[in-house]
Amino acid sequence: MARQTKPLSNTEVKNAKTTDRTLILYDGDGLELQVTPKGSKLWRFRYYKPFTRKRAMISLGSYPSVSLSEARRLREDARILLGKDIDPLEYKKTEYLLQKSATESTFEKVASEWFKTKESAGLATHTLNDIWRSLSNYVFPHIGSLPVANITAQQFIGALQPTHAAGRLETVKRLSQRINEVMDYALNSGLISVNPAARIGRTFHKPKVKHRPALSPEQLPLLMKTLAFASIRRQTRCLIEWQLLTMTRPAEAAMTRWDEIDFDTKEWRIPAGRMKMKREHIVPLSEEALAILEVMRPISKHRDYVFPGYRNPLEAMNSQTANMALKRMGFKGLLVAHGMRAIASTVLNEKGFPPDVIEAALAHIDTNEVRRAYNRAQYLEQRREMMGWWGKYVESASYSKTSVGAMAE
Repeated sequence: MARQTKPLSNTEVKNAKTTDRTLILYDGDGLELQVTPKGSKLWRFRYYKPFTRKRAMISLGSYPSVSLSEARRLREDARILLGKDIDPLEYKKTEYLLQKSATESTFEKVASEWFKTKESAGLATHTLNDIWRSLSNYVFPHIGSLPVANITAQQFIGALQPTHAAGRLETVKRLSQRINEVMDYALNSGLISVNPAARIGRTFHKPKVKHRPALSPEQLPLLMKTLAFASIRRQTRCLIEWQLLTMTRPAEAAMTRWDEIDFDTKEWRIPAGRMKMKREHIVPLSEEALAILEVMRPISKHRDYVFPGYRNPLEAMNSQTANMALKRMGFKGLLVAHGMRAIASTVLNEKGFPPDVIEAALAHIDTNEVRRAYNRAQYLEQRREMMGWWGKYVESASYSKTSVGAMAE
């Protein structure tokens, strides 16, 4: 017949004392109270491990912080786990690690891990810098130190309110997207069970779409004449005309490397890592574009970049150099460097060039995968002809033969 253990009473637990050696008081079903000569009282639960049936013991806390009734509840919780073949001690260790991880996984720390995935995706350096700078300036000061498991949607919204109140709606939009991506990363990493930032962007006003300033095709001669006589450095002048002739984006043009130029095929191959759509882009070079390279050859002096920077010639020219020059030339609010692509697009569409060929030249990606593969494979020769025509068009709009020719020394 199994031995019956008399359950402890609150009075027994409270008055339990020992002077010479540790005393063990039993409450039954594995629950016991250890009383030491120094007066400490510790609740413990003894059990047999699932499967191995080895004896084991887990601490449930000390008295009076854990009362008799609370100790019995913890014992029952442990017995429920054992009924499911779960070791209470291993379960407790796992829960502790999860809680520790959740506490240590602050928003800034998780954002740092998420940011590594952006770096491995091959995003452009200026894009990566913009992402981290925006989070550091506008988000981390408010919620960076908070565990991701504890942050609410209201706290995310509160963190963005100052930026929204300042009227920086486009910044708020980008921050909402980046916060959401960080929390999705936390969700996929098992740090949270739901993403509270999923809809925070709906709280704020949407920024109005502002098209970049661009001149009309009729104003191209004005641009070229102004460019010919502007008080700007030769390589800046060449960069502006290079971007105009190649229809590329400011950063793509500024970071042109000599090893990307194939003079035999008269092509500029921009690697995928530097393209917005992360796909290699081939630019057929017109005779006018090749003339720009000849002007830059002695200026670059065999450095890696076609357009070397002013402060550090070993680095590429800043992508904002063209914009600053256009402002000094009197085109502030009328034209930005990116807007030169719009001039080319307008002219080429008006002259009847196929829209798909123009879009391919602008490195716009087709959302239809089949059409996208076709465009890439078939349009290079058509673009070569179109870029040649565009080069002649720019030359005809230029003061003298070309702006480069007008400035020749």
